[in-house]
Amino acid sequence: MGEDVGTQTFTREDRARHREKVHACLDVFAAMLREARFDFEQPTTGLEIELNLVDERAMPAMRNADVLAAIADPSFQTELGQFNVEINIAPRLLAGTGTAEYEEHIRASLNAAERKARAVGAGMVMIGILPTLDADHLTARTLSTNPRYAQLNDQIFAARGEDLQIHIDGVDHLNTTADTITPEAACTSTQLHLQVGPAQFAAYWNAAQAIAGIQVALGANAPFLFGRELWRETRIPLFEQATDTRPDEIKTQGVRPRVWFGERWINSVFDLFEENIRYFPALLPVCDDDDPARTLAHGEIPTLSELRLHNGTIYRWNRPVYDVVDGRPHLRVENRVLPAGPTVIDTIANSAFYFGLVRALAEAERPLWSRMSFNAAEENFHTCARYGITAQVYWPGLGYLPVAELVLRRLLPLAREGLTGLGLADSEQDRLLAIIEQRCLTGRNGASWQVATLHRLLDDGNLDRPAALREVLRRYIPLMHSNQPVHEWPLAG
Repeated sequence: MGEDVGTQTFTREDRARHREKVHACLDVFAAMLREARFDFEQPTTGLEIELNLVDERAMPAMRNADVLAAIADPSFQTELGQFNVEINIAPRLLAGTGTAEYEEHIRASLNAAERKARAVGAGMVMIGILPTLDADHLTARTLSTNPRYAQLNDQIFAARGEDLQIHIDGVDHLNTTADTITPEAACTSTQLHLQVGPAQFAAYWNAAQAIAGIQVALGANAPFLFGRELWRETRIPLFEQATDTRPDEIKTQGVRPRVWFGERWINSVFDLFEENIRYFPALLPVCDDDDPARTLAHGEIPTLSELRLHNGTIYRWNRPVYDVVDGRPHLRVENRVLPAGPTVIDTIANSAFYFGLVRALAEAERPLWSRMSFNAAEENFHTCARYGITAQVYWPGLGYLPVAELVLRRLLPLAREGLTGLGLADSEQDRLLAIIEQRCLTGRNGASWQVATLHRLLDDGNLDRPAALREVLRRYIPLMHSNQPVHEWPLAG
């Protein structure tokens, strides 16, 4: 969720000072781009995975403080809801067997954490939205205690001036309201980081935007909310609505949402940070005492803390990240479109497909986005969130076609080409891309497995819907721990 913020009340003077400071940060950032100040030697990758906590009844467990204390590992951090935690995986190269090393490290970390979590009465689940969540689990009482979350909640509702409206039309229909941002905590994701140089950033961001819908279709794992079957990746519309600062009148005026796909292809990473400042007022106008221009003039690297904090409150599905590590600045594309789960091996396969495909498209002689409108990419994104692996998408030169056909015919070879460029061993490419191929051939991902399992349980007539959803999750959890890819999971008998 970004950097910690202490509890405070913001004045008009705070907001004026922050506006001045964040513009100064932007000017310094532009100077750094001109002077090629950024660290970039090889394309380093990183991962973050958000997790849900459940009790022995497969219901949300509001125990993240106890779980984090028991785990006692700085790789695990708090998240928005008391039933959420997050694991941050150290960056590494994909060359050789880098993906296998990722998988081994994640499994070892999660298994160790699971044992400690169970000792305090909670288990961890990788899933886009818990099927057993209901509205009573998403209230002000269930926000995590980090002051940042209370501040965000207060500032979003101050800007909005009224309760949130959550409206999702899917297989079923959901109309509800919320008086906190806690519904956002229902959305647990996998976030993929790719470090790139300033000269390459625009191509990699554009490529990530172009394939965002494909990623969602293949990886969908959030078909239920509050007992209703909605979109195959309900996390997408829920997240878009759960942090919306705009009442209806402001939406009508064309004001951009803070959870945002964007509206154009870019030419530079500067475009994104400049848009952030031009379009979005600060939610957390916190300033430090650093003068970034003076710091840069002295030959040091500025943290640009105001620019970074502001960027952290604008939830692009592909977000630019400026960071300083060991005194060296770098840029990353943070890909935020995928849900958590279903298994570690599925997560690694999704990651390999993304890292390979985005590299192939970004390094292509003729950019894909020169032949595809930005609106088409956004339409693909929401269509794939709604229909998942059965979605029809638009692709230049092919027109509209099933997403599985597109992946099998065109995108898997491109992903392999990109992974070869990253130096990943052929054996790892074969192992991981075969999982994506089999998902397309079987039509089974996390969302389709959950839906099929629910309907079989309901058709048996022995369980009502709440009980059947609990049973779906009870069956999901041991399969998740098995690390058997989801396309091989058995359905309810």
